[in-house]
Amino acid sequence: MVRIGAHVDQTDPLASAAAKKAEAVQFFLGDPQGWKAPVLPEGHEAIRDSEVDVYIHAPYVVNVATSNNRIRIPSRKILAQQLEGAAQIGAKGLIVHGGHVLKKDDPQTGFDNWRKVFERMECPIPVLIENTAGGDNAMARMLERIARLWDALDGFDVGFCLDTCHAHAAGEDLTDIVDRVRAITGRIDLVHCNDSRDAFGSGADRHANLGDGQIDPELILKVVREAGAPVIVETPGDGQAADIAWLRDNL
Repeated sequence: MVRIGAHVDQTDPLASAAAKKAEAVQFFLGDPQGWKAPVLPEGHEAIRDSEVDVYIHAPYVVNVATSNNRIRIPSRKILAQQLEGAAQIGAKGLIVHGGHVLKKDDPQTGFDNWRKVFERMECPIPVLIENTAGGDNAMARMLERIARLWDALDGFDVGFCLDTCHAHAAGEDLTDIVDRVRAITGRIDLVHCNDSRDAFGSGADRHANLGDGQIDPELILKVVREAGAPVIVETPGDGQAADIAWLRDNL
């Protein structure tokens, strides 16, 4: 059976998991918009030793693709720190967005910068690159770009996190998204199972509880079934327990 969980607050992930009847949790190790080193939750040993699967999401500010040294260099540093912290807590993977290049840059610059990350960094746990919702200069919005990114990362053990809201917002058809992603990456390690408040192709990253947005619920179920990977709902918190229960009842 697929393990299903939710993105929760980092203060007490195990209590949140119990309250939502979640088999997995995802959380940040600090401020998602900040550059400070990660901070492990109090009692992180209990989290590591629990039966709850743990995933850590890297801060949103991380952008290892950019040619801007003031962003790229600290991004590499904090990514390494996040990997170390996530490994200490027994995480199954570290999720990081694909990032973007500057408008004036050749996208190949971003792909090359991603390769340099894996050439220089030890990965004690898998890095799961996540598809993103918007941006003409994004590395992982459209599958064509993701294919180029995976070509650049050939030879490295890189995982993939498929976000249903992001794919919908990016304008990628969810009907056959799993097959098309696997044809590129060879794997899907995690599904971020989110409905979308906005229309197909909007480029807007705004999550909705399952059945409350603009994605056909049957299409969401199809993606989850075909991916066969662990699931994290990143939906509004008040509805997460219901989202988890709905997935269990319908998968």
